[in-house]
Amino acid sequence: MAEDGDQEDRTEEPTQRKLDQALEKGDVAKSTEVSTFFLLGAATLSFMIFAGQNSRDLGISLQSFLGNIHQISLDGQSLSMIGRKSLIIGITAIGIPMLFLVIAGIAGNMSQHRLVWSVEALAPKFSRLSPMAGFKRVFGKEALVQFLKGLLKMTIVGIAVAVALWPERLKLESLVQVDVAALAPEILKLILKLMGTTLAIFVFIAGGDFVYQRFTWMKRQKMTRQEIKEEQKETDGNPEIKQKIKQLRSRAARKRMMAAVPKASVIITNPTHFAVALRYEQGMNAPICVAKGLDAIALKIREIAGEHNIPIVEDKPLARALHAGVDIDGEIPAEHYKAVAEVIGYVMRFRKKAN
Repeated sequence: MAEDGDQEDRTEEPTQRKLDQALEKGDVAKSTEVSTFFLLGAATLSFMIFAGQNSRDLGISLQSFLGNIHQISLDGQSLSMIGRKSLIIGITAIGIPMLFLVIAGIAGNMSQHRLVWSVEALAPKFSRLSPMAGFKRVFGKEALVQFLKGLLKMTIVGIAVAVALWPERLKLESLVQVDVAALAPEILKLILKLMGTTLAIFVFIAGGDFVYQRFTWMKRQKMTRQEIKEEQKETDGNPEIKQKIKQLRSRAARKRMMAAVPKASVIITNPTHFAVALRYEQGMNAPICVAKGLDAIALKIREIAGEHNIPIVEDKPLARALHAGVDIDGEIPAEHYKAVAEVIGYVMRFRKKAN
């Protein structure tokens, strides 16, 4: 009941980090039907390519062996030679088809997920020793689904095989009277027909099972909202710490800005809400903004300017425009050159008269 309730809380789609962690643990969406399809396809292909030739070669070898058995010496050297020849024949007949099956088994897994090396899936889990857990595995929902799926698969394959063999029913009866030499090709044809029919059916079985396994795996990977929040904290950092760092950086930037106010040439104000400190020296391309701020910061800029006898000029439209359009340590935009030039010219003329 607790597990069911926990699953109901898992309403959020899994993050990529969650999916990657599942793969690292060996928890993958895997359909045994897809693997079976690849193995069956490899078996059918190897049967088509090698069965006829291998059966002929094996028949010739057995015929030669049985026909000359009375001439074979039973000493150790002869028996060793017979063993080596038998081994070579067996490897030739079985080795290459087995190689096909091994390759198909690897391909069947890699077609569903990337290659995963994990020992965690092999580690013993004591929860599996629980009688209740064992009961759920045998009689639970998933076990019932697997039983019904297996029953449906056997029924579909059985019907398909019966339909494929029905037109051959008369030929099967006549095979009893066929010569042994002509019997093998007919049997090979029937076997290939059965394997081809089964393979065609497994295309749909494997496809449907893969979709189902992928759906159940994604459902199993779903996360609760709390898990999403915890993961965000791990990847992005604690929001409270990030906010604290942001405040410290803002405070340090404000101190550096205030330290630059005494170097300003003029302060342009709103007069109370905005304050922009500009610095201009001979040879500069354009005046630069060394400080700006609203309300309390604007008041602090004016106070520092007053302490260092920096001219304060009230120009509401210009103060608003500069505050919105220029960054700290940035040159003023070209569209404000004329207005700022008038202000700086006024300040310079004022200073000359004062001197």
